[in-house]
Amino acid sequence: MSILNINGIDLHYEVYGNETSRRTVFLLNGVMASTSSWYGLLECFEKLDMRVVLHDFMGQLKSAKPAGPYTFDQHISHLLQLSEHLKVDSFHLLGTSYGSEVAMKCAIEHPEKVLSLTVIDGVSQVDEVMRAFLESWKKLCDNEDPYDFFWGMAPSIYGNDFIKKNQEFLEKRAISMRKVDRSYFEGQKTLYDTFLKEVNFTKRLHEIQCPTQVIVGEEDILKPVKFSRIIANNIDNSEFYVLPNCGHVTIFEKPEELKTLISGFYLKQRS
Repeated sequence: MSILNINGIDLHYEVYGNETSRRTVFLLNGVMASTSSWYGLLECFEKLDMRVVLHDFMGQLKSAKPAGPYTFDQHISHLLQLSEHLKVDSFHLLGTSYGSEVAMKCAIEHPEKVLSLTVIDGVSQVDEVMRAFLESWKKLCDNEDPYDFFWGMAPSIYGNDFIKKNQEFLEKRAISMRKVDRSYFEGQKTLYDTFLKEVNFTKRLHEIQCPTQVIVGEEDILKPVKFSRIIANNIDNSEFYVLPNCGHVTIFEKPEELKTLISGFYLKQRS
């Protein structure tokens, strides 16, 4: 676990796997998440002999939370400076939700850097339902009660069966949220505003030329299947997968299925 200071902004990052590998993948977080959300998938990349780089975007839990607004270009600049710091010339990108949207924008703006792209539960445009969800989350942030914040937003991101079968797991996550301080909520509100302002690039998706995999939970009510279909339809030769009985948080709800899809995607490129 390390800190890279970029123009006065401390960016938390972690590196795992084979540090001498020529294959590096950056895993980009969902908006409420931190680097720890990926730990359950690390073994998958180790078996693929890949170096894995995790980091919290500015505004997220372990990184600095400067006053906003932010832009995706800033996130991308930080990503590229982190890759340069680690002496990585080109890389694979895999992101979920907010992270997938930053990843798509990076693939559009810097095609020479991105070897492949995996988009999990992402969108390239915003509708009024998404906007309403985020506005409700901002109100939860204003209350500054971490436990209530978690349970207030949980029904909009987890699938029905997952909530039913994993009450103990979710309760532990809700309790662990009590460790966060006020700055977490300020960072969250800034990131929500960034999402609403920056996600409007459907017309540019055709510029993505690298191999692309699009994955979405069938029961995702926050960013429904139709938005992933838009992404897949606008990127040439992309692969599209819908995971049944799965909500928005695919990396927790369907980790084994996700490992299978990810492994197949990377092994196919290697062959």
